[in-house]
Amino acid sequence: MPSLNTHPLHLGLGATAVVQPFFTGEMAWYMEYGARHGGDGAEGRLVTTHHFSESWTSWEMHPHGDEVVYCISGAITLRQQVEGANETHITLAAGDYAINAPGVWHTADVVGEAMCLFITAGLGTTHKPR
Repeated sequence: MPSLNTHPLHLGLGATAVVQPFFTGEMAWYMEYGARHGGDGAEGRLVTTHHFSESWTSWEMHPHGDEVVYCISGAITLRQQVEGANETHITLAAGDYAINAPGVWHTADVVGEAMCLFITAGLGTTHKPR
């Protein structure tokens, strides 16, 4: 059986769910994902799980849709930043979720270990160093 850790899902137009190739975690994988499913536009969603043992090293932003972050185990603190506004911090424990709205830069602090589920509108995702 595939795992969301190794083979994410793409939720696409026409209520489709497409198993993705092995997830390498590298930017090239995301570029190939965009090439495979870019035709679904802002309605496509990437569904993944990630295990974290340290804080993120970059910020990211999804300009075309919401991202749902659901904490499965452990705890993370999402740091969200809107241009021209103060940074907000949202701590998620197992069973909690938060939404990163379109255009909101976000990163996460992790103490110990955590696993999260992400449902992401990935079209146009941008990264910058933390």
